Amino acid sequence: MERTRTTAGRAPASGVAAPKTPGRAPATDAEVRTLLLDAAEELFYAHGVQAVGMDRIRERSQVPLKRLYRVFPAKEALVAAYLERRDDRWIGELTTRAAGGATPRERVLAVFDWLADWFGEPGFRGCAFLNAFGELGEAAEPVAAVVRAHKARLRALLAGLARDATASPAAAATLTDQLLLLVEGATTLAALTPSPTPAHQARTMAETLLDGAATS
Repeated sequence: MERTRTTAGRAPASGVAAPKTPGRAPATDAEVRTLLLDAAEELFYAHGVQAVGMDRIRERSQVPLKRLYRVFPAKEALVAAYLERRDDRWIGELTTRAAGGATPRERVLAVFDWLADWFGEPGFRGCAFLNAFGELGEAAEPVAAVVRAHKARLRALLAGLARDATASPAAAATLTDQLLLLVEGATTLAALTPSPTPAHQARTMAETLLDGAATS
């Protein structure tokens, strides 16, 4: 699961700004890497990993195929790098939104407000990490490792919020599990029928859970 950025300081619904056609060959591998990751994020998220070949990445990025394979020797490496970059942005944006809450309770609920904004963006297609894992599975170990790491970071974020909003470690652990299920469930439902509604419903359930956890 991951937030896309909008044109107001965030990427469009595709997840990234459209790669620019360079007027000259990129001078460094870092420039090339950025062009390739921009193209990969746009195409993989919109169309799926298996439906997009390296030739299409080359065409979209305007990076010669030979240079592409010098930076990313295999498609699997490109997919993993695209997800790693998306993970950093997604976790960073969610952390910032949650930190804006005035109280521990508001910080937890801000997670679902952020999800509602994401679900309502044009081009929302669910969790990029689970989408990629669903296509490639455990056989693509570098990709599977990034997916597992992303979910671990999400859980750690929710655990920190839960600790501040509960009265005991046991209550915090239980609330963490419950919040994770709400986040993942809402994201799955929104992927099937894109709408902020699943996030609003999950927020209401989170309020009930917070009421109980505060005295547990």
